[in-house]
Amino acid sequence: MGVVEIRFHGRGGQGMVTAAQVLATAAILEGKYAQAFPEFGPERRGAPVKSYLRISDRPIYIREPVLHPDVIVVADQSLFGAENPLEGAKDTSILVVNGVYKAPIKTYYVDATTLAIKVLGRPIVNTALIGAVVKATGVVSLEAVAEALKKYFTGRLYDLNVKLVQMAYQETVGL
Repeated sequence: MGVVEIRFHGRGGQGMVTAAQVLATAAILEGKYAQAFPEFGPERRGAPVKSYLRISDRPIYIREPVLHPDVIVVADQSLFGAENPLEGAKDTSILVVNGVYKAPIKTYYVDATTLAIKVLGRPIVNTALIGAVVKATGVVSLEAVAEALKKYFTGRLYDLNVKLVQMAYQETVGL
């Protein structure tokens, strides 16, 4: 497997830090090594944020931002106008995007906002994008994600987020 490096782009409040943490937890539950960490300063809700995730079958010693990601996750298409989420992309990189976006690399898309509003009643897209990442990469299983979500959500909120992950997984389409 080697190391899979994922960079998340979102806006404060969209849950990209949590998305990276949930996927890291799922990887660890499967016996892999993982690290997840955010990059942001004193930004407020709605400001651009990045989060990084590495998953490997060996211990991970590197502790720096993901500059050349294998997977790029974009939670809000307006970020393409505010920054360049594709910066550092390799020819083999995969883009997972909320909505449809034409990119020069393999792209998977899902209408995460509509799904989140439908299931959660709010446009918090993180768990929908987790489902899309799993569909696009297979880096962890849906079962491990469901188990990992137990560490972040309880009761009805857990049930709704598992449902959202599964719906997004089913509705994610590759271009």
